[in-house]
Amino acid sequence: MAFKRFTRFVTSYVLVGVIVAITVVWLAPELLGGRPAGPTAISGEDAARADPRPSSADGQRFSYADAVEVAAPSVVNIYTASRNPDPRNVFLDSPALDELLGGMTAQEQERLDTSLGSGLLVNAAGQLLTNHHVIRGAARIQVMLADGRNAPARVIGTDPESDLAVLQVNADNLPHVPLADGRETRVGDVVFAIGNPFGVGQTVTQGIISALGRSEVGLTTFENFIQTDAAINPGNSGGALINARGEVIGINTAIFSDSGSSTGIGFAIPADLAQSVLTDIVENGRVIRGWIGAQILPNQGRSGLRIAAVLPGGPADRAGLASGDVIETANGEPVRTVQGLLSWITEQAPGREVILNGRRDGETRRWEVEIAERPTDLNGDAPQRPPQPEGQSR
Repeated sequence: MAFKRFTRFVTSYVLVGVIVAITVVWLAPELLGGRPAGPTAISGEDAARADPRPSSADGQRFSYADAVEVAAPSVVNIYTASRNPDPRNVFLDSPALDELLGGMTAQEQERLDTSLGSGLLVNAAGQLLTNHHVIRGAARIQVMLADGRNAPARVIGTDPESDLAVLQVNADNLPHVPLADGRETRVGDVVFAIGNPFGVGQTVTQGIISALGRSEVGLTTFENFIQTDAAINPGNSGGALINARGEVIGINTAIFSDSGSSTGIGFAIPADLAQSVLTDIVENGRVIRGWIGAQILPNQGRSGLRIAAVLPGGPADRAGLASGDVIETANGEPVRTVQGLLSWITEQAPGREVILNGRRDGETRRWEVEIAERPTDLNGDAPQRPPQPEGQSR
């Protein structure tokens, strides 16, 4: 009997202990060193598992801040005063801008309108690339650096046919970034547009490269645009398009938009074209391009390209080309698009002789054409272009 009473005693206390333990684990696990009852910090490993943002192999957060820091200091805001009113920029009427563009007489201020854009310092000498349409008609140009300094700028030269201009800024310790070799650029690459949209100050937007080699868009005579969905808005023109390494691969130029704001279709001039224009303007004071003095059009669904008109006394005329002739090859290479042939001709040095093969009234013909220098602002070689899209960035 004594043994049975002892067994019941022990069993009852064990049962009570189990019930108490279960209650503690359920209601107060922190008393047993388990999960904290309230909010607390979690380990880096747990954070990586809980945070959906991508991380690198070493656990560091992915960020493009380093890439932006490479290029952003070299992107400047450009303020101009001109006699060409732009109703999109009436909001720029501010005391701060008046001070920035100060030094004008009251009479000058009454007849001048202000506008803005962006630009890129490309070397230590203070040479700056922007779009021609940003500074077109400007009576005065002022740039504001990313560090807050401002300085006047003068035009070294412009190239309306590529919508590029080169300016000179004289100041000490100018940040700058060179133009990159864009041959490794691919559709799908992450890119960033840096500029001064709507005058709010330097802004960075992210997107990807949507397409390469966009031509016959109707924006400029010479087109080989990078298309991107990174937001480009009025004021971004002339700013930098950079890749994830901080390399400048393009100069932001225009957008397709009905409203004037970004809709995900923006265009940038490739860095290699911008570099070529920069070099020509700095070294020669102008861009030197080849020219044959003929208007060339598609051949209505058939092979080759059709000569629509020939300038009397021009290189094509001297070589015997006439309206209605069809060009099929240039120096033995097939010609497929008007823009492609135009670009090829402009790349030829003036004085060089090229061979064009094709047909006249169904008969095989061969023409030897001596390339001349393309006259300034001449669009004789250009295809008939569609109306420019609304909402070009400014």
